[in-house]
Amino acid sequence: MRRPGPALRIALLGFTVTVVGYALFAGWLVGHAYAYAQARDRATATATGLIVEDGIGDDEDIRVRWTDADGHPHVQRFGIYDTDRYTKGKRFKVAYDPAEADPQGFPADRDETAAEDDREVPAVLGGFVLVPLSGIWLWRGLRFRLAARRPGRPMTATVRRGERLNLGNAFQNSNSTWLVLSPADLPEQTDRSEPSEPSEASEASEDSKPTERWQWVMWHPALDELTDGRAQVTVHARDSRPAVVRLPDGTRLVPLGRLRRNPPKNVLLDDHEVGRLDLRDAFVRPAGAELRPARPWWWPGAGIAALGTVLGVFGGFLMGGGTLVAVVAFALFAATLLTAVWTLSAPQP
Repeated sequence: MRRPGPALRIALLGFTVTVVGYALFAGWLVGHAYAYAQARDRATATATGLIVEDGIGDDEDIRVRWTDADGHPHVQRFGIYDTDRYTKGKRFKVAYDPAEADPQGFPADRDETAAEDDREVPAVLGGFVLVPLSGIWLWRGLRFRLAARRPGRPMTATVRRGERLNLGNAFQNSNSTWLVLSPADLPEQTDRSEPSEPSEASEASEDSKPTERWQWVMWHPALDELTDGRAQVTVHARDSRPAVVRLPDGTRLVPLGRLRRNPPKNVLLDDHEVGRLDLRDAFVRPAGAELRPARPWWWPGAGIAALGTVLGVFGGFLMGGGTLVAVVAFALFAATLLTAVWTLSAPQP
């Protein structure tokens, strides 16, 4: 069975991480929202508590001291919407389950649904962020298929490496691969030691010379095997739409973005270097020594996911009150989002 290429592996990873990550994130929140609603339905007994503190945190929560029917005192924090009504020193009715030995209190006012909304609303908002990220991969795949069906024409492709400057997101990959496409019969440019006066024929040829096109593509190892970084390719394109470039060995490169008339802005371009330098080849290995394989291609993504988890844990404590529900939700969301953004930036080894 033929192994999937690097572009397909990145797409599968990005799509899977986004879908599975959001499913875990939404399932965690919705599951706890359901459990909270079930527990609140069992809260048939009521008690009148005293608000001992108000305006807690950014949501202006309140802290209430109340006593259940067995005489056990409780001090509990509640999220509320009517902050003007429930202030320090006022009474606050608490509903609880009389069958519980250590009952959890709920606002007796059914209109105070801040706790439920804190679990349900983030799941919905997260869907507006994470679900479209998986749709980008579907759109890229469909666009690639449609572009590959267009009539092709022979052209000359020159590989250029680029490093994107002023990244808006620090978790995106900064390296990029660009193809400079020109007509297949375009003559090679030669260096001249002394300038010469241009003739009328040369001026006419310069005026009629077609402009080059630039296409950002996902990296493929076949690009490193091109002699001098140039090859005669077949380009499937129309107007300025993304172009699918077919290499001489049949490899089709996945385009990212439209076909450009000018070099990309905010990208530092370097000349193509044939092959990749591996420091392990610079040393003589003793006989019988085993060569450890290089780090797997997904290793940077694992680091991004771990970093997102750590940031999410801190966010859960800083913005979610430090509860288990908030900490896990923030960690799942941050890890999924950062990893999805990393895959969309077309990482390359």
